[in-house]
Amino acid sequence: MSNTATANALVSRAVLRDFRVTPQKARRVVNLVRGQRADTALNMMKFANQPELGAAIYSLIASAVANAKQKNPSIRDASELWIIEALVDEGFTMKRYRPRAQGRGFAIDKRSSQVTVILSDDKNLRTNKNLKASQMQKPKALRKQTPIADAPAPTKASNAIAEKPVAKKAAAKKAPAKKAPAKKAATKGKAE
Repeated sequence: MSNTATANALVSRAVLRDFRVTPQKARRVVNLVRGQRADTALNMMKFANQPELGAAIYSLIASAVANAKQKNPSIRDASELWIIEALVDEGFTMKRYRPRAQGRGFAIDKRSSQVTVILSDDKNLRTNKNLKASQMQKPKALRKQTPIADAPAPTKASNAIAEKPVAKKAAAKKAPAKKAPAKKAATKGKAE
């Protein structure tokens, strides 16, 4: 798309602050919806394996869709919007202590998250220019690995290097250990 089309693209966002779930757990769920169509993401969050987290992300995406409809009334429903960015940042951390043996205190960190969802009607729009489109499509765990058969054919130069025999290093020999001279047995009698 041209720069004028991306300049006119609709961008709406919603932020969920101080959500009492660790960022690591929140990222597992948010990674599922990144790059998806908004209506598909809403369905995924409705039936997420972690119900409390899924419900919070569902309401966050629904809020972003409502923000988009408020900006541009011509948008009919969530199927016209794409989740172009979904970020999870660390929020505040509550420090708690648990009593342990011998008068010690064991620290417990109760972490929180801040989740940001950005929607657009242009699937390829990026507000963060450092992110590539290929990174945004699927989470890292879901990307297919390129099979070896699809790897590019090696060139003649790399074949020549690969066919050249490699000289092996001679193993270093250890010097034999010197034996200590045997001690003469002490005799109790006269020396002969």
